Amino acid sequence: MLQVPKLTIIMPVYNTAEYLPRAFDALLAQKNKAFKLVIVDDGSTDNSVEVAEKYRSLFPYFKIIKKKNGGPSDARNVGIKELDTPYVTFHDGDDWVDPSYTAFFIDAFEKHPDVNMVSCGYWLSYPDKKERVVGHTEGGFLTKSQTYLKLTNVFNSPMKGYCWNKAYRTSVIKKFNLKFDKDISLLEDQIFNVKYISVAPGVYYTQTPYYHYCQRKGSIIHQPNIKKVVDNFRGNYRVWRIIIKSLMKDREEEKRIKKFNRVLQEQSTSKESI
Repeated sequence: MLQVPKLTIIMPVYNTAEYLPRAFDALLAQKNKAFKLVIVDDGSTDNSVEVAEKYRSLFPYFKIIKKKNGGPSDARNVGIKELDTPYVTFHDGDDWVDPSYTAFFIDAFEKHPDVNMVSCGYWLSYPDKKERVVGHTEGGFLTKSQTYLKLTNVFNSPMKGYCWNKAYRTSVIKKFNLKFDKDISLLEDQIFNVKYISVAPGVYYTQTPYYHYCQRKGSIIHQPNIKKVVDNFRGNYRVWRIIIKSLMKDREEEKRIKKFNRVLQEQSTSKESI
């Protein structure tokens, strides 16, 4: 009997045909198979779609969406439109995951119903040297402020603002119409994450690694150009603007609650003295 899918994995793909079998084989080996795999081909010019098609019959829930090239953010946004599971995560086409990857996300959400985001650790994988685990053993629950610090890499946090080592509640994304910024080539996932936390705080995380982040020279992130320099400044501005606005709103709300409680206390004291 097929398991009802609880997690959607959105995988943007652009000219990663040689890496896709590794990614798909790892997902086929998942201990918890209650997930959907949505492949969004972002106008690949290699045989990425053909490779993906060969795996269609091996997954119980598998979909390929083909679109014109628009970048990773646009591809993720297209995938978001397909969401009908309680949880969602994102997976790059040149990376791969451990067998407990989907189980970790699903179990964490089900064990901690008040949590809105779940984050795991990861390896940095290199073509010419041994891969390494990022960060040290830690984990637990995070407040909004603590999450902002870890997402923005303050104090050299290993969590960072990536979206592929995190899972989200679909209900939050739909309620607040959250999307990835398409006009920027850097920090778009960090911007998405701080937007998400600003409206839905509550994070459970671990630095136990479940995701292998491939460091290949041909990937977009490793191709230097002047636009990246500009986008880095633009991205950081957007991130901190969201954070500051969010924290100021929380502070004003805290003041309002304290004032309200003070008035109630004064009224109660006045009645008692009559």
